[in-house]
Amino acid sequence: MRLYYLDSSAVVKRYIIEPGSDLINEIYNDALNGDILLSFSIWNIGEVLGVLDRYQRRGWLSHSDYLKARLQFLGETQRLLKLRVLKITPVRAKLLIQTWSLIEKYQIYEADALQILSAKQIGAEKLYTGDKLIHDAASKEGLKSRYIG
Repeated sequence: MRLYYLDSSAVVKRYIIEPGSDLINEIYNDALNGDILLSFSIWNIGEVLGVLDRYQRRGWLSHSDYLKARLQFLGETQRLLKLRVLKITPVRAKLLIQTWSLIEKYQIYEADALQILSAKQIGAEKLYTGDKLIHDAASKEGLKSRYIG
């Protein structure tokens, strides 16, 4: 079965309408139908919650919309796990150490390097990202990457 890795920027597009949301909705629906497997890192959960919180603090989301998006994200993540169509990749010290070379090679953040290495570690068929730097670095690292900006 096809395995797609979603970075935090891609996951956010499921809960906040922005460019690329339609594609991410299709991917989630394919997973819910059992046609594909999704994956993201345990790190992404905190990042997505942080983005939703930041959107609320900046006034881009009302408090009720923030709570709705947060609840939907956490609930859907649990549902996908129960359906066994979501694979959460752990963050291990060895993986974090491996990020160091990518940080220096591509001038990216540790969290971004972690996304690339997590996708490679699980053998993802494709990485979806809304971050051009992650897309470019992932492509150079031999991953099939789709930029959805």
